[in-house]
Amino acid sequence: MRKVFSSAEAAIHDIEDGSVLMLGGFGLCGIPENSITALVKKGVKDLTCISNNAGVDDFGIGLMLQGRQVKKMISSYVGENAEFERQLLSGELEVELIPQGTLAERCRAAGAGIPAFYTPAGVGTEVAEGKEVRVFNGKTYLMEYAFDADFAIVKAWKGDTHGNLIFKDTARNFNPMMAMAGRITIAEVEELVEPGVLTPNDIHVPGVYVHRIVQGIDYEKRIEQRTVRKKGE
Repeated sequence: MRKVFSSAEAAIHDIEDGSVLMLGGFGLCGIPENSITALVKKGVKDLTCISNNAGVDDFGIGLMLQGRQVKKMISSYVGENAEFERQLLSGELEVELIPQGTLAERCRAAGAGIPAFYTPAGVGTEVAEGKEVRVFNGKTYLMEYAFDADFAIVKAWKGDTHGNLIFKDTARNFNPMMAMAGRITIAEVEELVEPGVLTPNDIHVPGVYVHRIVQGIDYEKRIEQRTVRKKGE
């Protein structure tokens, strides 16, 4: 099966209204910028987006929020996005906030074929509402379901034409587990190489999990917070 696509637009061609998407990234690191731009251009709507955070106002998922393309946001951290806040408070956007560890495990479980698991995170809070509760060894746990996503869209540092991926630094956070969890996984990479170039021991996600791969372009690589001091201080 040929996995290499000529552009992000081609790679996301069959994402339709109402799709459930996993979108990799942590803060502004490892954001699949090209794919998000392609989704904005395509204008798909009523999307459910699973991501650690909701981007910022003019970058990442924030661009999709500006275009009213997102129906539901499933996230752990949603700060620093005024448009997200406005849509949430006005009732335009459905939001499910999840403890970060639970979000990660729901992604990992999906990739591992585990339908559900128990976690103590969220016990006794609003997170527990409507969920099955069990006690193991005297401690209370909530049952959480693995995610069921139509597409996982991730951004890697390097990849080969077989779909093997290497992530760099903080971008390794949510991208690898999401890459293993979607029914169809789309990976955009900074550098696309031929099979055999990547050292096997360095590969974070084997190509068996990746269905489509595209060479990305024009990455901004924004810094979320820049703190500086005057020279000599």
